[in-house]
Amino acid sequence: MEASMKNYNEVYEYTQKVLGIIEKADVTQEEAQWITNETVNGFRENVNAGFLDYRKSVTKGGQYASVEWKDAGLNCFVDVNGKEYIDCLGGFGIYNVGHSNPKVIKAVKDQMNRQPLHSQDLLDPLRAMLAKTLAMLTPGDLKYSFFGNSGTEAVEAALKMAKIYHSEEGRSTFIATTRAFHGKSLGSLSGTAKGVFRKPFMPLVNGFRHVAFGDIDMMQKTMHACQLVGEDVAAVIVEPIQGEGGVIIPPDDYLAKLRQLCDDYGALLIFDEVQTGMGRTGKMFCAEHYGVTPDIITLAKAFGGGVMPASATVATEKVFEKLFDNPFLHTTTFGGNPLACAAALATINVLIEENLPQRAAEMGEYMLNGLREAAAEHGDKVLEVRGKGLLIGIEFVSDEIGYEVAKGFFDNGILTAGTLINAKTIRIEPPLTIEKEQCEKVFATFAKVLKEVNKSVLV
Repeated sequence: MEASMKNYNEVYEYTQKVLGIIEKADVTQEEAQWITNETVNGFRENVNAGFLDYRKSVTKGGQYASVEWKDAGLNCFVDVNGKEYIDCLGGFGIYNVGHSNPKVIKAVKDQMNRQPLHSQDLLDPLRAMLAKTLAMLTPGDLKYSFFGNSGTEAVEAALKMAKIYHSEEGRSTFIATTRAFHGKSLGSLSGTAKGVFRKPFMPLVNGFRHVAFGDIDMMQKTMHACQLVGEDVAAVIVEPIQGEGGVIIPPDDYLAKLRQLCDDYGALLIFDEVQTGMGRTGKMFCAEHYGVTPDIITLAKAFGGGVMPASATVATEKVFEKLFDNPFLHTTTFGGNPLACAAALATINVLIEENLPQRAAEMGEYMLNGLREAAAEHGDKVLEVRGKGLLIGIEFVSDEIGYEVAKGFFDNGILTAGTLINAKTIRIEPPLTIEKEQCEKVFATFAKVLKEVNKSVLV
């Protein structure tokens, strides 16, 4: 009993100290050192030491000294030692309306002051209002929404909707694409393409096949072969632009032809817009660039405004109605909670009020041109700068050069990162609120870092 009480006392004292730190907007040098030590030790002993090795790519000398502390305006953050960074990673695409957007923060605080979570049994109003908003906002006849907390949950819901839609026919074959990233839970991981993520967890969900992204002929042949052997396709899941795959943009007619193929073979079309949605590519949804409406669309990342974890799986009525008879077939405790719904509603409001999709298109063109100009004399290092809106990838001739450039960016106060599937490509994915002056610093830094890249890493 005494040992148990002693542990509780230690826990209480430690958490009390941490709560005192949380209260502070700014910390002393001594407090900063304590926070840094606790963070590094905590990752090593209690989170995952592997993150420390990974973070060597963005810290001088592998000292792991960069501990994030607070936001600094819409487009920047500050580390615990007071160094400011321009955020060109954007939380892998969550900060479309900027860091700590005031309208999103206010909506969440207002809802928190009234009721942070709901009882689960009664009807919660914001879920209904957000679902109606999405029905008005999304392309075509997408109408009903299921809310979750993350992109992988949104994809899981989409896969289950496709399965139950075809349950009477027994269709259970899914087609995804090479280089695809759809998440890491068992269902979504089955759609994800990278072997290093998949192999340790085999066998995954049965029935998944992968074909080359952008190759409509291979897609048709695969769907036809599946039909011939009695394994008709339930759904094709695809990112309109592959984000983690290296910012891979499809041929202009690919998605339209894919829509037609799915119609021809009776398969559903799922667009994973977890990263491309909410204005990122220069339209509210990337599908709008191509004039294509999927049967199901998944949203997350920026959907919660960079303030709350939130996701949505939006489907047509013909797909979603299979869940009407028993709405408890697929549920989640925290999905569609009032705080997340408040954040998502405010996010949509800000995207429209500030015309951020159009801003993403304009600033994306400005960013692409500036990055290409900076790379113009470095064809021995840079293969291509590509993107749509403010989803931009810089592909290098080798992993090592990409690693050095990302490190150089970071040392100069700009955060970027590689993509999870394609290690040779680093992404430039800032908030849609990024200013021209900040873009110009990115261009100048890119040019400077390219000149400084160690010749020994050149292939």
